[in-house]
Amino acid sequence: MGVGGQQTEAADVFSWEEVQKHRSRNDRWLVISRKVYNISQWAKRHPGGSHVIGHYAGEDATEAFTAFHPDQKFVQKFLKPLLIGELAATEPSQDGNKNKDGLFKALAWMMVWYWGTSWTLTLLCAVMLATSQAQAGWLQHDFGHLSVFKKSKWNHLVHKFVIGHLKGAAASWWNHLHYNHHAKPNVLSKDPDVNMSGVFVLGSVQPVEYGMKKIKHMPYNHQHQYFFLLGPPLLVPVVFNLQNLNVMISRRNWVDLAWYLSFYIRYFSCYVPLYGVFGAVALNLFVRFLESHWFVWVTQMNHLPMNIDHEKNRDWVTMQLQATCNIEKSFFNDWFSGHLNFQIEHHLFPRMPRHNYHLVAPRVRALCDKHGISYQMKTLWRGMTDVVSSLKTSGDLWLDAYLHK
Repeated sequence: MGVGGQQTEAADVFSWEEVQKHRSRNDRWLVISRKVYNISQWAKRHPGGSHVIGHYAGEDATEAFTAFHPDQKFVQKFLKPLLIGELAATEPSQDGNKNKDGLFKALAWMMVWYWGTSWTLTLLCAVMLATSQAQAGWLQHDFGHLSVFKKSKWNHLVHKFVIGHLKGAAASWWNHLHYNHHAKPNVLSKDPDVNMSGVFVLGSVQPVEYGMKKIKHMPYNHQHQYFFLLGPPLLVPVVFNLQNLNVMISRRNWVDLAWYLSFYIRYFSCYVPLYGVFGAVALNLFVRFLESHWFVWVTQMNHLPMNIDHEKNRDWVTMQLQATCNIEKSFFNDWFSGHLNFQIEHHLFPRMPRHNYHLVAPRVRALCDKHGISYQMKTLWRGMTDVVSSLKTSGDLWLDAYLHK
């Protein structure tokens, strides 16, 4: 059998029991379309990062592979040297349970340039800039998911421009976090979106574990209250900015850093003449503060109230549906969320252009009804309030375990 990704002369036949033995950091096998691949060495060179492919070590990765790779024939040339065999004929196939942002920016600058920098106009300017940033966020999301151009390289190129020059962030940072999120949504220790660094406890499992271990980094029984102080206000202006700088500098990603700097060069060249250096910095922070609220509520209402647990090795469809819910379709909801109110469809088909989600949604719902799978649809208000109520429920579970278990 092959070692480190070398193909064997005669194809070996493996059971799931054998495949699942190879899921350590330095020894990783996975299955795609019943073919067994040794990705132990290749994982380090994987364009999407070693984490996102490593999440499927010892598992069937067929559905995730199909969802993430638009050009199947191109990827096959990388898979061929890694092939070490196939599943035995008696083995099952799966292992068990398995915008208009630019216009808003231009109007915001022209408004304060022509009419002045009064408090009223500055506030209006900040709202317009925050709107442009939020909508640019949904736009970069499209390119990041390779859902605009047929050629992946064009999506990657424009993605760097949009997220770097229009938003002031790094494509490599976003790719690493977001692809891991899609690969294992709401899976503790694998989905970075539910890694709260001890500030919050999520779901029904983690709070009890923290409580039984007497872990109290924060007063978690009050997390539904301090969420309003630490979550929406600080995620984009503080947490994301620090993460971006750390990724670009530590990984020496100078291309992303150049795009990142181009955003601030353009911004300060426009606003320093109007507000001075201090005023321009304050305006930027306030815009990020507003954008952060927008971003947090849109992204968390689809995931935070849903099932959050350790790896259960579920199939692709079940895993995505248990971790996501939809928000009702309306003109405002579609615009406000960048069509990510159709979160279920987005997670099932991450490369699908967003304007098609509403077309496939009835078919997905009918399929779920047919097979008895929960398909959750909420109002916008219910989605937001569920974020707070889920935090309170998790905090209460922690307190009970902390005091009595």
